[in-house]
Amino acid sequence: MNRRNHPRFRTKFDVLCSAGETEGAGTLVNISRSGACLDNTSHQPEIGTKVRLYVFIQPVCPFELAGEVIRVDGETVAIRYDNLDPEVGRLVDDVAALVG
Repeated sequence: MNRRNHPRFRTKFDVLCSAGETEGAGTLVNISRSGACLDNTSHQPEIGTKVRLYVFIQPVCPFELAGEVIRVDGETVAIRYDNLDPEVGRLVDDVAALVG
């Protein structure tokens, strides 16, 4: 049984993650309308930290997502978005079209 409200889409895009004064890089490995998962992260913020993600999709300009860290496991960080903005939905649909 799938408990998720939103389907995940596997990706492989470069991402920068900003948590206040601290920044790191990683790979966006999946995305949905409610959250994202990063892998190979150079910095792992603590659970509950507010972060901004800058996702680089060629040839499109980077897009920005804001959320909160909900899980950290080694070099993997899971983010839940602060709100379910319709703009996030459009971005996820665009990513799904690129990887689908």
